[in-house]
Order: sequence, then C-alpha cells, then structure tokens
Amino acid sequence: MPTNTAAPNILISAAGEDADWKKALVERLPDANIVTGDDNYDPATIDFALFWKQPQGLIKNLTNLKAIFSLGAGVDHVVSSPSLPENIPVIRLEDAGMADQMVQYHLYAALHFMRDFDVYSAQQATAIWKQHDVARISKCQVGVMGLGALGAAVATALSNLGFTVSGWSRSMKAIEGITTFAGEDAFDEFLGEADILICLLPRTPETEGLLNSETLSHLPKGAAIINAARGAMINEADLLRAIDTGHLRGAFLDVAVTEPLPESHPFWDHPKIRITPHIAAATRVEESADQIAQNIDRMARGETPTGLVDRQSGY
Repeated sequence: MPTNTAAPNILISAAGEDADWKKALVERLPDANIVTGDDNYDPATIDFALFWKQPQGLIKNLTNLKAIFSLGAGVDHVVSSPSLPENIPVIRLEDAGMADQMVQYHLYAALHFMRDFDVYSAQQATAIWKQHDVARISKCQVGVMGLGALGAAVATALSNLGFTVSGWSRSMKAIEGITTFAGEDAFDEFLGEADILICLLPRTPETEGLLNSETLSHLPKGAAIINAARGAMINEADLLRAIDTGHLRGAFLDVAVTEPLPESHPFWDHPKIRITPHIAAATRVEESADQIAQNIDRMARGETPTGLVDRQSGY
C-alpha cells in the first residue's frame, strides 16, 4: 500500500485541554507538527484536526484536511457544523476508558431507584424513619436506549448484577442475556416494559426531543429516567410535567439542554431529580491518544481508520 512519508500537521482544539492532548500526541507522534489554537499556524497546511467543542467557523479555514477526530464520546459537535465538507472522514473514539465509567455511573443511578434511595432521601429531609420492603432486583426491568459500545456495556453489567434488561436501537443487535428491540415500530413496546429507562443514544436530528410528552406517556407509571447521553434528547418541560403529575418517579440526569445548567433552572431544587455536571464518563487522554496515533499511522499507510462515523446516521 502507498505510504505518505511527510510529517503530518495536526491541529488540536479541545475546549481548554489542548496542552494535555498535545503532550500525549507528541509522545506518540514525535515527527508530527502539532499545534493548538494558541499557536501561529497556516490553516491550509493542517492534515488532521482533533476537536472537542471547537470554535464556530474553524473548520471552513482548514482546506487541506484528511480527517477530523472527535475527542469525546459524541460527534454531534463536528457533524452538525454547516462548514464540514462532505468528503472529510470523521473519526470517533472507541471506548478509550469510557465504558467502565459509564457502567459505574449507571449501576449507581439504577440502584438509586431500585433500592428506594430517592424515597429515603426525601424521608431524611423531613426526619422520617420508615423502612420499605426491598424489591427483588430481577423484578426491576431496565430499558437501555442505544446499544453501541457504551450502551451494550451498561446493559450487560446491569444484567450481570441481576436486573432484567432490554435494549432498543435503530437496527437490531444481539447481546447475550438482553432482550432487544429495534426500529420505530418497536419503540412503544420497549418503553412500556421499562421501570428504569436509560438514555445512551447519540445526538442526531432523529433523537433530539425523542423523549417528550407523547413518548414518556408510554413508560409504566412510576418509571424513572437516567440520562447520561445528551440533554437535547429529552424535552425538559415535558419531563418536569411527567414527574410533577406523578406519572414518572423521578430522573437522574448528567446532561442538560443548556450546559452548565443555569442557576435558575427548576431541575436544581426539584426533590425528585438528581443532577450531576456531565461527569458520567470522562475521556481518558492517554488511551484516546493511542487510538488517534494508531489511526493516523493507518491513514499514512493508505489503510482505513477504525471508528469511522457514518455521516448518514450521524454516529
């Protein structure tokens, strides 16, 4: 296969963490010319861009790009850019240490509801000492929306712990121990079985506002929601309404439509909503830098990189 021997020019724009990424990439690609937004560089010479929440309009000046790497779990910040050329490959991170973190977060959040810790927290606020029966874990059905690498890991871990788990995705997936559903026609049936609904779908035009008053109504009365994917997936006013009317038990939210969550937002002091500041799974720089360096080497050898995003589906 043909080999590109020229040293690659790499731009990093990582929302304030440029120095950490640059250090890691320099160690792995010592011959590369690596710059950040604070450096003087010619945009027309950049071969590869590493982005996380890049400044608006940056892509249109990079006229020689061979690929864009997303430095987070999602790629919506890249593929939604109106200046992204159709022929430029977008490459996502494949796990990079995030699956274990997502599993930990969702085990904690699912047990929060399954073991009635939300109820005991409310009792503590009013000095009530009252015990409740401990439900059998197998009687609690968890539905996982999104069965990619992270969703599949979370679903499997919850199943191994004893939860009854089902999963829903755009196309049919087979995961041992998990009942799977696929496509729009099966969505309402999937929702109807979920005592706890976990959202791990990517953000795409199809998933924005997917959980709204109509779809939330298909969840069983007393169901709970855990969202560590993207805030735009849930209509926040509809979620509040479903909780306040008693249809939903509560929510455990790591993401919001607007981040940071505004101080005046009703989620902050709602007694049935738990908030964490988008910490479910942090990108591990070292593991991610390994993947990126390997993919740049693959492309230099004329090979296809791993983690290519399907621009049609948006993930």
